[in-house]
Amino acid sequence: MKTIDINIRIQFCQKDELQQEDQELIDCAIKATNNSYARYSNFHVGAALRLEDGRVVIGANQENAAFPSGLCAERSAIFAAQSQWPEQAITTIAIAARNAGGLLREPVTPCGSCRQVILEMEDRYQRPVRILLYGTDGVYVIGSVKDLMPLCFVDKNMKG
Repeated sequence: MKTIDINIRIQFCQKDELQQEDQELIDCAIKATNNSYARYSNFHVGAALRLEDGRVVIGANQENAAFPSGLCAERSAIFAAQSQWPEQAITTIAIAARNAGGLLREPVTPCGSCRQVILEMEDRYQRPVRILLYGTDGVYVIGSVKDLMPLCFVDKNMKG
């Protein structure tokens, strides 16, 4: 038996240390939290993604009394973008969240389902999707969703 070490690299910075276009994307994600329908959890998540052509698409979590019928902010943004501009790869996605106390201090991370969908986008376009996770204390900058799930399942796994 052997041990395999898996290392990931995540940058942590203040929002104002980022390039202007990344700051704007985070601002769009923060604003998108206002579009959230979170009647049950009161946990409002906003996502904003930038497509290869520079276009920005937002999403917000949408809850439902039949809990499996809701949708996370990240997937609502990704599916909206893919429905309208399927030829455009996603270059970056920013995610922000707030609760009754306001914007979260610690950056919120995508759930497992959202991570898998982001992974599918990386696999589809053969390029990483940068992830910006916003919290009022700082921003995690992640180069690829594979850094959040290094042992991942993609199409090539099914082909043996």
